[in-house]
This record gives sequence, C-alpha cells and structure tokens, in this order.
Amino acid sequence: MAKYLLLKHYRGAPAAVNDVPMDQWEPEEVSAHVQYMNDFAARLEETGEFVGGQALAPEGTWVRYDGEGRPPVTDGPFAETKDLIAGWMIIDVDSYERAVELAGELSAAPGAGGKPIHEWLELRPFLGPHPTITECPHR
Repeated sequence: MAKYLLLKHYRGAPAAVNDVPMDQWEPEEVSAHVQYMNDFAARLEETGEFVGGQALAPEGTWVRYDGEGRPPVTDGPFAETKDLIAGWMIIDVDSYERAVELAGELSAAPGAGGKPIHEWLELRPFLGPHPTITECPHR
C-alpha cells in the first residue's frame, strides 16, 4: 500500500468548474459539502484506505528559530500555506491509479447551488523509507 496526501487549496490551484468561494455559499451548501467530505472519509475508513484528514483554518503564522531565546514570528514575503491550503486527507491505497480515482471523486464535493465543485486537488505521494544521511540527494 502507498500513502498519498490530498491537498485542498483555497487558491493557487487552477480554477474549479464551480468556482464560487466558500465564504459566499449558503449555510446549507457548506453543510452539504462537509457532509460529503465526512461520508467520503467514512467510506474509506470501511475499506481501510483512510489514514486521516482535517480542514484547516485560514489563519496561521510562519515561525522560525533565530537564536537562543529568540523565536521570532514572521509572515515573510512568500506565498503562505495559510492562504493556500484549505485542508488535507491522507489515503493509503494499493496503487497510484486508485489514488487518482479517489482524488477525482473527492473533487466532486458539492459547492454553491449544490453543484459539484470539480475542484483541482493536489495529489502527493509520501516518500518511501528515509535515505541515510550519506544517501540524501540534497547533500
């Protein structure tokens, strides 16, 4: 089995078919979307393919160590995950093809007007066993 991370983006991905921002949805549309996500996760729990998932709040802070006793907080001049990543789900599946199939299904969660969003999801495989320091390609 191979683990994959499915990332839902606030922005930064190609536009969805039903591209109405969630803050413009009616409360029942938000509820239907969340229910779809919960039902999807429950179904994958039954098949043993669900590892975990969580929606993320839009606020967040970049933190960097800057010396003894000084953990500064900075928002930096770069794109921030708090502006980009809306949530995540980890799946553990038998093949890349199955991961693509599930990502496609998750992309159809309902949005504004109850219509499927057809949003783009980022599918990222987890790395296999960690290389030793001498094998690490970044050294």
